[in-house]
Amino acid sequence: MFAEDEARLLIGAAPTPTDLAAMVDRRVAGVPLEQIVGWADFCGLRIAVEPGVFVPRRRTEFLVSQAAALARPHAVAVDLCCGSGAVGAALVAAVGRLELYAVDIDPVAVRCARRNVGSAYVGDLYEPLPTRLRGRVDVLVANAPYVPTDEIGLMPPEARLHEPRVALDGGTDGLDVQRRVAAEAPRWLAPGGHLLVETSERQAPRTVEAFSRHGLTARVARSDELNATVVIGSTPLTGD
Repeated sequence: MFAEDEARLLIGAAPTPTDLAAMVDRRVAGVPLEQIVGWADFCGLRIAVEPGVFVPRRRTEFLVSQAAALARPHAVAVDLCCGSGAVGAALVAAVGRLELYAVDIDPVAVRCARRNVGSAYVGDLYEPLPTRLRGRVDVLVANAPYVPTDEIGLMPPEARLHEPRVALDGGTDGLDVQRRVAAEAPRWLAPGGHLLVETSERQAPRTVEAFSRHGLTARVARSDELNATVVIGSTPLTGD
């Protein structure tokens, strides 16, 4: 985004000149613009974003488009590691009526997600989900953290200083949370259900291995335009 665009957004969000000056100071200090103005543009939606909450990236719009292509109205969808709830909100907007469940381990993120999707659960991955969903989830999306621990320090200050580490740090090789998501997914997915995880192009082969290890048929989808990579795993249909 150009400086002129940022200035216009700050001016539009500031109630008074004093507020504007304070907002400009925060931006100069490196606070993400979205946390300052209180929202992010994601898939054409205005997603509420609070201070300290992970800011949805444009590349993650590819995860939404891939999930939307597999979801039907009234399907059961789960948004793990939901953060602000941007992926779930955009999925509902793209598909229509869904039975959506959103989960994040960070209470601040869940509070924000509730503003965007209506309801969300606080907890570690599948732990807070109703047990009645086991074997019923049609589409499971997870924008889980996938930055290797040693690379957190290389990230822009906006991310490493102002977003929760739990939303960034994926462990030694970046795949710790993805492996946990894949390991439990077959218990929750319906026959013919799909698990979609955002990852990097470099990490995708190991994400595929994790999916395959737990019985999911996996493939990689890539958008060069958005520099986005998504691994999609599917469970067999009944009788296959």
